[in-house]
Amino acid sequence: MIKHRMKIAVAADHAGFPLKQRVIEEVRKLGHEPSDLGTHSTDPVDYPDYARAVAEAVRAGRADRAVLVCGSGAGACVAANKFRGIRAATCHDTFSAHQGVEDDGMNVMCLGARVVGPELAAELVRSYLNAKFSNLDRHRRRVDKIEQFEVEFGSEPPTAATQILR
Repeated sequence: MIKHRMKIAVAADHAGFPLKQRVIEEVRKLGHEPSDLGTHSTDPVDYPDYARAVAEAVRAGRADRAVLVCGSGAGACVAANKFRGIRAATCHDTFSAHQGVEDDGMNVMCLGARVVGPELAAELVRSYLNAKFSNLDRHRRRVDKIEQFEVEFGSEPPTAATQILR
């Protein structure tokens, strides 16, 4: 039984589309509320558009976290990390899926549909969504430094995404 029902934005490009439905099923199975932000077919699309969709959902507070799927997980991750308050990581193992949340405050998990199969993807989603930020001093200090980079090198005001760890 979950203690806190989360809203989870899920999006994929055309390469990730076949895996997206399995991710959504697992989010639902865990008792969370998925929000399908597309794409809805294998017709070619650009992964940055879907990275933007999940980043905006998290930043605006319409989603607590997100799962983003592309072919490798790398391109979508690079694009998502361009948004202030987004801490995205490509995860292809369960340790990274939970450690990224616990230590680094990851709020977008990126998956490579050409790298992981449906059952591993489900396992990664479970690991990611069951994890909580540790809020240990050393991890808080490091995330604060990352947030300071955003202030120093960016010009956007703070968003709902930066409030997740507070």
